[in-house]
Amino acid sequence: MERQFSAGLVLYCDCNGDAAKREFLLLHYTSGHWDFPKGKIEKGETKHQAALRELGEETGLSAEILPGFEEQFSYWFRDHKTSELINKTVYFFVGCADKKEVILSHEHIGSIWLPLEAALEKLTYENAKIMLKKATEFLKKS
Repeated sequence: MERQFSAGLVLYCDCNGDAAKREFLLLHYTSGHWDFPKGKIEKGETKHQAALRELGEETGLSAEILPGFEEQFSYWFRDHKTSELINKTVYFFVGCADKKEVILSHEHIGSIWLPLEAALEKLTYENAKIMLKKATEFLKKS
């Protein structure tokens, strides 16, 4: 059994500094699902560094990671090339984007900025929906 570790961001943008108009970035992956920007942690990289690098590579965006939020979830999947069973842990942080213009990588077929309720509807996986709810609760307290 292989173990993998990834890091990602629940990325938001407050339109004109108005939290009531807050939107979250979702990416449409080539496999068909909607999720947050994330990717593997490379050797010698911190979780924060990996999350920010992946964000830049996948979207062309940069962000400021807000201190005080780190959540994780783990799941099993089967590698489609080798059929090996893999246990993956993904660490998430909350990030504030400085702009909304996304430049997609080859890993994605679309992106969208959505308000909370619409983002919850669009996300494919339940663990991502739970992560967005946790991030939103954190942002209310910040």
